[in-house]
Amino acid sequence: MARFLGRSAISAVVTMLLVSIFLFVLLESRTDSVALRLLGVFATNEQLASYKAQLGLDSPPDQRYLDWLIGSEWRAESEVGYDLVAVSNQTTGELEWYADVDGTYTRWKMEDGRLMTLQRQPDGDTSARIFSIEWQTDDDGSEFFWGVDTDNRAVKWVRGSGETVWVLTQAGLRQEGDGPREYIPLRKGIVRGDPGESLQYGRPVAVTLLPRLRNTLVLALVAFMIIMPLALFFGILAGINEGKPLDRFISTTGLGMTATPEFVTGIFLILILGIWLEVVPAVAICLSPNCVFEDPSILILPVLTLTAVELGYIARMTRASMVEVMDAPYIRTATIKGMPRRRIVIRHALRNALLAPITVIMLHVNWLIGGVVVVEVIFGYPGLGKYIYDAAVFGDYNAVEAAAMITVIIAVGTRLVGDFAYTMLNPRIRYS
Repeated sequence: MARFLGRSAISAVVTMLLVSIFLFVLLESRTDSVALRLLGVFATNEQLASYKAQLGLDSPPDQRYLDWLIGSEWRAESEVGYDLVAVSNQTTGELEWYADVDGTYTRWKMEDGRLMTLQRQPDGDTSARIFSIEWQTDDDGSEFFWGVDTDNRAVKWVRGSGETVWVLTQAGLRQEGDGPREYIPLRKGIVRGDPGESLQYGRPVAVTLLPRLRNTLVLALVAFMIIMPLALFFGILAGINEGKPLDRFISTTGLGMTATPEFVTGIFLILILGIWLEVVPAVAICLSPNCVFEDPSILILPVLTLTAVELGYIARMTRASMVEVMDAPYIRTATIKGMPRRRIVIRHALRNALLAPITVIMLHVNWLIGGVVVVEVIFGYPGLGKYIYDAAVFGDYNAVEAAAMITVIIAVGTRLVGDFAYTMLNPRIRYS
């Protein structure tokens, strides 16, 4: 069994690596239009080039992939010349990058043509001072300085160059002088939980993504706890009553529920329960990240929609597996010997009949986590699915990549759980 599970784990790691490469290539091929979508169709080539440089999109694709995967502070440290550390902001909890200069966390800022040093104090505040800075000389004789700016980037200032940069603010584009010439956006990489900054929210992706993931996990867990016991119960009940009216009723009802798209079921429930009867909220109105816990009633309609879609499919799969097992020779032999039917079902048929549904259940756990985009968008539920939808529409590639990788990790993880469950239900698999 250990060898079997070990091979499964190695396969899972290779799968995630290959998927990460494919996902990155697929999304990064569209990054040329990211700056245009953010700045608008009337942005000039100079503005687009400046903003792309600030996002690090002017780097080669292979370099961007490594930065996204394992972080960018490794190569930034070789330019800055100091260790770079990420410290949590005491107010927001978000990571802020500093250079460790002789034990003092330091940043730099260009102001009125003078490069100012910002030193982090024990209380978290920064004090601006003017120190003598050791400028380095480039091959062309220009003087430059690599440091960490206040936007969590390692940047290269060139003395007296007067670089013009365009900064995107809530009021629009703003032109600034004395800007850096090169940028390295700092991140720890997705393998360390820091996929970068969200372009949509202007905050780290991890900060905006984790509450959404938590909400989807709550929704999926509640739906799973309702769907799976009911589906297995009705599937087993239909399987041991093959051809009888009860079997036909369960199978027909399950087929009809499965064939109905999620958005049709969701809108129907909104009209009946949310608008006409007004017994539950029609949509999820969230004013805080913890709204799911503050008002659990917003879970009712999404859970009912997921239950209607999933219940019938899993019940039919369980029913088919149960019918096949009940027709096996060893079941007929047990019946002929006079063994009670309940004992035959529970001790002999049930364990083998669950082999096929285990695969289906594991696949549908993936769907409950990453495939609920339609359900979450319909009800305005603040989960991972709606987060992916909003990020894709906005063009927030950092957020889409991170959210998609989470769904891949969940898919691979549930497959490992399914493999382990197989080894428990069928001991012969342990030595295959």
